[in-house]
Amino acid sequence: MSLCKSCHQPLILQFEPDSEDESLAPPADQPPIPDDLHLPCQCHFHWQCLLDLSSTVALTLSCPSCTTYLPSNPPTGSGSASGSSTNPFLPTSQAAQILTTYTNEGGVQEHLNILPHLTEEAYLSANPQFRPAKALHTLTSEGDTAGILELLADVDADEDITLSLPQLLCWQDLLNESKTAMHLALENEQEEVFWLLLWLESGVHTSVFPEQVVQSCEGVGLPRRGTVPQEEDVRFIKDGKGRTAGDLCRELGGAWGSYAEMLGMI
Repeated sequence: MSLCKSCHQPLILQFEPDSEDESLAPPADQPPIPDDLHLPCQCHFHWQCLLDLSSTVALTLSCPSCTTYLPSNPPTGSGSASGSSTNPFLPTSQAAQILTTYTNEGGVQEHLNILPHLTEEAYLSANPQFRPAKALHTLTSEGDTAGILELLADVDADEDITLSLPQLLCWQDLLNESKTAMHLALENEQEEVFWLLLWLESGVHTSVFPEQVVQSCEGVGLPRRGTVPQEEDVRFIKDGKGRTAGDLCRELGGAWGSYAEMLGMI
């Protein structure tokens, strides 16, 4: 069996005896769970082991073990294949791909492009203060309202979260076309999250909200800001393509288009 090129352990899911995940460890008689990320250079890593080396790989686009250049399609145009001078973890060519084969408990995933995962992890390792904001974006895309409320409840209580609530709600993901949580809520048509974000970070008058939304938000004790500056209003923040929430509502059409008019987005 091949070993991980980083930790030199078998390519199975590792469980620390004293970790919080101990209860998730499989029974002793259950076959080991594979965790094998096979790179184009033929080196093998555990998924997390390679993510732990993400800063190096994202900058060099080379295997951290054998130094082989990994992208299957070299970037077009002039310039380096690594990060830009202003942000070293943003590839100069979004077309670059590192295609891998990943085997885990779900089966075999062939032609998995690992580069976006490495770039994101490298960026968050260099900017750990943005991890809660990235988590918010993931929860928003999934429509996990309960998870969002739990995350927001930690803003003041968790000293590791250095972003204020407005900064968290308005954060723009440089790795995803500078989209905010509101852009993602609309792209994924997560209506419940859409109303939640408007309640928390917009100048929409409370009387305009549907009664059910008001009852739900007040029922869980969500406060509203007295005044929201336009530059912090989630209705008007533009993504990397210059689109506001109103623009996305118009693109979606139907009820979303009606919301845009009712909520003063257009």
